[in-house]
Amino acid sequence: MASTILVVTALEDVTADMVISELNEREVPVVRVDPADIGTALTFAAGIDTGAPAWGGRLVTGSREVELGEVAAVYYRRPTPYAARYGQLPAQQRDFCIAEARHGLGGILHSLKGALYVNHPLAVARAEFKPAQLQRFTELGLTIPATLVTNDPEQAGKFAAEHGPIIYKPFRGLPQAEDGQAGAIWAQRVDAGTFDSSLTVMPHLFQAEVPKTGDVRMTVVGTRVFASRIEAPDRALDWRRGDWNELVHTPIDVPGPIAAAAHQYLASFQLVFGCFDFALTGDGSSAGHWTAIECNPNGQWGWLPDAPSITEAFADILTRKEAAPDDDARRP
Repeated sequence: MASTILVVTALEDVTADMVISELNEREVPVVRVDPADIGTALTFAAGIDTGAPAWGGRLVTGSREVELGEVAAVYYRRPTPYAARYGQLPAQQRDFCIAEARHGLGGILHSLKGALYVNHPLAVARAEFKPAQLQRFTELGLTIPATLVTNDPEQAGKFAAEHGPIIYKPFRGLPQAEDGQAGAIWAQRVDAGTFDSSLTVMPHLFQAEVPKTGDVRMTVVGTRVFASRIEAPDRALDWRRGDWNELVHTPIDVPGPIAAAAHQYLASFQLVFGCFDFALTGDGSSAGHWTAIECNPNGQWGWLPDAPSITEAFADILTRKEAAPDDDARRP
């Protein structure tokens, strides 16, 4: 019976380290692999034939090896992009190698028959689109901020006039600069008087500002729900922009309708895990006080006070100690 847990992530991943440590304590076989190591540090051979409807073969890293048929679950975290492996090549060769690696090795890692994925990368890709998230929230009866996605300055101005004050936030994180430095664009209030033709260059996400009393980060792993109310000392619009060590975390009970909607949301995207962000407009005791902002299908949680319990929940899911909801739907 398959028993090995395959952890697909970059070398420096503190969140994955926590789960791996828990699995090691349980004496569960674990193999960690970063697909961008392909080369002498990572070799593989996978075969399939008529009458054998599953890929078989072996994957070998510098310190571990695993038979593909022995993989019971895949914890798919944050592998290094293939571009980092081939960045030194001329553009045509680079793009060819990236595509071949993604469709070859990536195609195998995405297609391990019978393995439980937490989460499957293709499910994550579908669930990362904020327009899809907001639409699904409303379908499930959750409250969301009035939202406009546009590159039209006139329409943006009309939206601000109707729903102001409004905020702007990006769809994705800011890519690293050429020198490797990370950056961020936080949610921020915007003045419609500054809208001009530069708005047409790309889509923008505008939302009515929620008159919030606090924020909630809710982490769902399988059937388990962990929620923490977050308050920034300066009552910042976006709590992520300051010193995370100064954030005040308070456990908060999740209303039944909110928890039920979160489970339905994950199931609809074939996800086992997700990090939900809510804005509170009251004390949080009623579902009507919770405004859904977004769900990160591969979010960070290692910094939360509940991290030890969340770690255990991941280990339980990966080892089938706890069955994932709609378990069969999470397998390729």
